[in-house]
Amino acid sequence: MLGKYVRVRVTCPIHSVNSQFGFTYQLNYGLIEGKKRFDSVKYGAFIMGIDHPVRTFDGRVIAYVEPADDSKPFYVVAPKSMKFILNQIEDAVAFAPGCKECRISCLYERSCGAIVYRFINGGIRYLLIKNRRSSNWGFPKGHVERGETNEQTAIREVLEETGIHIKILPGFAHKAEYTIHGNVEKSVTIYLAKTDDVQTVIQREEIEDYVWLDFDKAMDTLKFINDKNILKSAREYLISAGIAADNNG
Repeated sequence: MLGKYVRVRVTCPIHSVNSQFGFTYQLNYGLIEGKKRFDSVKYGAFIMGIDHPVRTFDGRVIAYVEPADDSKPFYVVAPKSMKFILNQIEDAVAFAPGCKECRISCLYERSCGAIVYRFINGGIRYLLIKNRRSSNWGFPKGHVERGETNEQTAIREVLEETGIHIKILPGFAHKAEYTIHGNVEKSVTIYLAKTDDVQTVIQREEIEDYVWLDFDKAMDTLKFINDKNILKSAREYLISAGIAADNNG
């Protein structure tokens, strides 16, 4: 049901008390109305993005939650205009029984990473990594974690995946949005960053290989047109900033 638009009939308003378990609802909770009039299947749902009691709510399913105990799974619904990612949903439903350690499938994913460059033999070389899961060449990136800014995520992910410390250049951030697995809406922000580190130590559990290439070879190695466009934009930025010349990468 991820991504579906539904109506929730609220049975337990926000700030009310659950008499069975003794906790206070920090979100409105109710039942998703069936598509058919006599539909006997009832799905529970918490509502994010609304901080006052409501009777009914029309929104989009953004998550499916399976509690760690024997509690029934439920959905999370939010206003059509709002996007919440994994750690935000985890925090929001943590008050419910079995939800401090639960399994959550999310509609929205947000990742950040960086095009990393350094000078080698007088020319600019760009870092590409080969992901073990996809076997495609690309740029180091990963999911935003709780309390991080996008830039902090990019810095951490590059360090974790390659052992490289980076400095993000101001003024360049490329955002791409696309759908994966048929129903997960992913947003990726890629920064441009410089490093002076000369040793690359990849995270073997996630990364299969790495390579430092000049612009032309990097473009030939990348598979996806979006990655090619991002690298092309990064090179144009470096040229306009006087960091790179047309003939040095």
